[in-house]
Amino acid sequence: MAEQFGEKVHEATEHRLHEAQKEGQVPKSSDLSSAIVLVIATGLLLFAGESGIQAVAPYLTEHLGGEAWVATNSEQVLNHWVRLVWIVLWVTVPVSLILAVSSIASQISQTGFLFLPKKLSPDWNRVDPIAGFGRLFSLQSAARVSFGLFKILLVIIVAGASLWGESEEFLDMIGWTVPEIGVYTVQTVLGTSFKVAIALLILALADYGFQFWKTHQDLRMTEQEVREELKHLIGDPQIIRRRRQVQQQMARSRITNNVRHADAIITNPTELAIAIKYDPAKMPAPIVVAKGAGTMAQRIRRLALEHHIPIVERKELAQALYRDVDINQEVPVDQYNAVAEVLRYVYQLQGKSLPKMPQRKAG
Repeated sequence: MAEQFGEKVHEATEHRLHEAQKEGQVPKSSDLSSAIVLVIATGLLLFAGESGIQAVAPYLTEHLGGEAWVATNSEQVLNHWVRLVWIVLWVTVPVSLILAVSSIASQISQTGFLFLPKKLSPDWNRVDPIAGFGRLFSLQSAARVSFGLFKILLVIIVAGASLWGESEEFLDMIGWTVPEIGVYTVQTVLGTSFKVAIALLILALADYGFQFWKTHQDLRMTEQEVREELKHLIGDPQIIRRRRQVQQQMARSRITNNVRHADAIITNPTELAIAIKYDPAKMPAPIVVAKGAGTMAQRIRRLALEHHIPIVERKELAQALYRDVDINQEVPVDQYNAVAEVLRYVYQLQGKSLPKMPQRKAG
């Protein structure tokens, strides 16, 4: 029934996930990167902002708290601006680099390294007013609006709870000095912002988890899709089966032809069968034209009986030839004399004149 109605009952394969990634269809939360950057930014200001203030304070004290100065010397003005730029860079560049690296790392951690040239080409469906109207009032658009409203509500709740916890301190500010009020206000604002950022980060992680689940649900596969992918990757199973049958048939035909022209079959006596052929006019030594074990050995012996090829039982020789010699390969030197003896015996049985066998010695 699942196959009939096209239900997606299989998890996405690695190939399907890889293809989806190349198309940009990966789990991603647009809020996660922003939340991470916001947490890091407010955290730096909250826990490391004092060092930045200490770096800027002497300059501000010198130029705002001291005597007014008017410089007509261009060199003094240039030195003033160089010092100002250096202080600003000293404070802002490290923070900017940290935030930039954090933003890039958060994006890569979600999607990996993606190069999507297709996304650069214009998509005319995006400028279709009818399609745009449909997207505007779609279920997905409504979900995004609802999620945005929920984020606003969450920010209000977290910020309100944080400020409510400072209500007693607010009442005590009446007797504070202006610097104390300024320091407390900055710390309260940064502390509240950091709590809001943490809440948004938790919400963004939940959104990423949902996007991860939804993406994998969308990429689930039907029975038909799994079969089509297998056909694409390894070919049609029927074609593969037919190709294997043809290869087996060709192998059987080749064995049949080789055994039919063999001079002798050396056996073990039932487990192994090796077909030997020797033509002194064309071959420097006997060669193995076919060999097999088990069912293949039985087939070779059956073919030998059908074509009246002598079968000689030599257990140790059959084992050595099957182990050491490939088809269409010459008999090695250490088995040459034993094979020559078998051929001499076969020729005597058939009443044929024994061909002259060259003498070969091991080593």
